[in-house]
Amino acid sequence: MTKIALLTCDQFPDLIPADQKLISLLNNRKIKADAVIWNDQKVIWNDYDALLFRSTWDYFLMDDLFTLWLDRIEALGIPTYNSVAVIKKNKHKFYLSEMAEAGIRIIPSVFIPKTQCLDLSKLLPVSWHKAVVKPAVSAGSHLTKMFDVKNMISISEEYQAIAAEKDLILQKFIPEIQTDGEISLVFFNKNFSHAVIKTPKEGDFRIQSQFGGIYSPYVPSIQTLNIAQNIVHFISEDLLYARVDGILIDDEFHLMELELIEPDLYLDFAAEAQTKFVDEIIHALYLK
Repeated sequence: MTKIALLTCDQFPDLIPADQKLISLLNNRKIKADAVIWNDQKVIWNDYDALLFRSTWDYFLMDDLFTLWLDRIEALGIPTYNSVAVIKKNKHKFYLSEMAEAGIRIIPSVFIPKTQCLDLSKLLPVSWHKAVVKPAVSAGSHLTKMFDVKNMISISEEYQAIAAEKDLILQKFIPEIQTDGEISLVFFNKNFSHAVIKTPKEGDFRIQSQFGGIYSPYVPSIQTLNIAQNIVHFISEDLLYARVDGILIDDEFHLMELELIEPDLYLDFAAEAQTKFVDEIIHALYLK
């Protein structure tokens, strides 16, 4: 029987609730599936035929260790979904620069390599009134702050120690995030499955549920769906799963992030999404 690991972290050793049903669905299809913490030193990885990234939501807190672990898995020749090459590139948000150069509309962004002298006054476009700063390797709004540009000096000082060790990304604050929310479109094997809209609680800009964000099923327009589809197909490698996050600005979809590592796929927000995902997992396993 084929045996796969659904990778998670210490905080969710049994996976998040929406993913837990995947284990029984896979078992019913003759695929033995285990929830496995990615950095558990006791795991014998060669026991598994493939690894599927799910809730490895602490990787960015130990990025060097995570990269070494990816190298080890790659050296062992164990297939991963998504691939190690995709994971490595996607975990650093400077990939957005490459997408913008290819003509994909992204949230206006400034990419800041590590520096010993962070001076946002030299980097912020004069037309911006508010901005959001965060590390280029991060998730879940970790070390993310929205600020008024009149406070750029104090923010530069606050982020100097971080900038000395990490690349940063600076993005224009888009007020639509607070009024209209962020759209997430989920794809399996580059085929659209379902979408969710996420709105922050009043007075906040972070849409994650741990900060009070509210999620609802969403039906994207044909235009938005086509843009998201083109974004997914910009990636030449196979993608078992992808989540395209963005905002509508003047009714046109702008990419915030393309999530290819461990996105919540919101499997509990669409009928049959779990079964559909399992079908695609099995299809990928048989093609490997």
